[in-house]
Amino acid sequence: MIDYDKDKPIAVMGMSGVGKTRIGAMLRREANWFHYSVDYRIGTRYLGEAIVDEFKREAMKAPLLRDMLLSDSIYISSNITFENLAPLSTWLGKPGDPARGGIAFAEYLRRQRLHREAEIAALLDTRLFVDKAKSIYGYDHFICDTGGSICEIVDPDDKDDRVLKALSESCLIVFIAGDDRHAQALKARFAKAPKPMYYNEAFLKRIWADYLSAKNVAEDKVDPDDFIRWGFAQLIDWRRPRYEAIARNWGVTVSAREIEKATTPAAFLSLVEKAVATP
Repeated sequence: MIDYDKDKPIAVMGMSGVGKTRIGAMLRREANWFHYSVDYRIGTRYLGEAIVDEFKREAMKAPLLRDMLLSDSIYISSNITFENLAPLSTWLGKPGDPARGGIAFAEYLRRQRLHREAEIAALLDTRLFVDKAKSIYGYDHFICDTGGSICEIVDPDDKDDRVLKALSESCLIVFIAGDDRHAQALKARFAKAPKPMYYNEAFLKRIWADYLSAKNVAEDKVDPDDFIRWGFAQLIDWRRPRYEAIARNWGVTVSAREIEKATTPAAFLSLVEKAVATP
């Protein structure tokens, strides 16, 4: 059984759409918790310059914007928020046909690797922000939204995994587990608006090779959105056992269906206490 201190910070994890950001925002807004977003930290502290540089490269292709940039008449910045991480996902990009907004697979891998380094650093910063939330801002309670890809950068079966060890020492790790209904809804939502994501590199290379073979298409002719949709359908099944292993070895599990019904901070914390008490 996990030891549980009601004042211990909480770190929530799970696939996109299971309620992590909603819960964090609710606790911040209604119960005065400090809300630490790993994705926001990645997009500001660790990849902020790379994101803005890419936007500048695109702007330099337009003569008017090029002249304005070179004369310091305009500036370009990234307006990332907890609820809108579009600058980060846009920078990650999608591999495939440049005419359809794709980037070369080698460049895609380079950005994926930078994201991995940034995500590890941002997760390891959790302890720093737990301390800052208390010592600088006077917050008594803290929640970390780990983002959707923590399971891609850790080894849940390694008791010395540095990210999970550090995170579990600072926070109670809570896995919000979606069921098949959530998975189908997520796939349907993603099919309508496919967005760039971070993948485990071995998994990414495998599905890329499989896609090229199955579609009999050259790398630079791939429809970027079609590949992203195709890969995402497999990603859910890939990630599920990895999340479950993290929860089994390092934390606790609550169901996304129960989280949907948790419309108050007290209701959410009651679910956490119940999960801790369940063998």
